[in-house]
Amino acid sequence: MTHPTGFKARIFSTVEWLKSFRIVKFGLVGASGTVVNLLVLHLGHEYLFQSFEASWGKPYASLALAIAIATLNNFTWNRLWTWSDRVKSQAMTSASTNTTMLRQFGKYATASWFGSLLQYGLTIWLSQWVHYLLANLTAIAIASVSNFLANDRWTFKKR
Repeated sequence: MTHPTGFKARIFSTVEWLKSFRIVKFGLVGASGTVVNLLVLHLGHEYLFQSFEASWGKPYASLALAIAIATLNNFTWNRLWTWSDRVKSQAMTSASTNTTMLRQFGKYATASWFGSLLQYGLTIWLSQWVHYLLANLTAIAIASVSNFLANDRWTFKKR
């Protein structure tokens, strides 16, 4: 069998890469987390924390709450779906599933910490020039790359 070259080779390798669907699943989970994040950010900014946030509109408390809830959402779905094959194999070798899950959440939260700080800082910085929701979407897109790599290679690494 001959191997395709050039453009065909790139298409073939892309199809092979997409077969794993892990990055696609991560993206879909991230999209659900983005919806959760934006919803909590909006509700917090417009209603929950409106009385004590700065009048110039920087969403500090609502953004922190949005990131925390979206992180919990994303950990749950990534554990149950994106890396379920690795979670199942780890569960077979682990005596305590609860301890393993708490350890994974600790790793997930730590791995996501940099991405969360990056998202937070970029959102605050970009919101000086664009609407805070657009600033947040941009920051989420940039931070998700580091989150995928850290969680694939550390939190849910293949044993």
